Amino acid sequence: MTNLFARFAKDESGATAIEYGLIASLIGVAIIVGAGALGGKLNTAFTDLSKTMKGK
Repeated sequence: MTNLFARFAKDESGATAIEYGLIASLIGVAIIVGAGALGGKLNTAFTDLSKTMKGK
């Protein structure tokens, strides 16, 4: 029984999968935040351009 616990404690394959999952989720969050910021700036730029073209 102690041999089973020793093998379980030394097994790192689950830890690697968790690390890859955390990295993927952090990349996803960075993409979402970046796209949100870029979208806001583009919206402002096109709004200003539209106002300029209308002569206001």
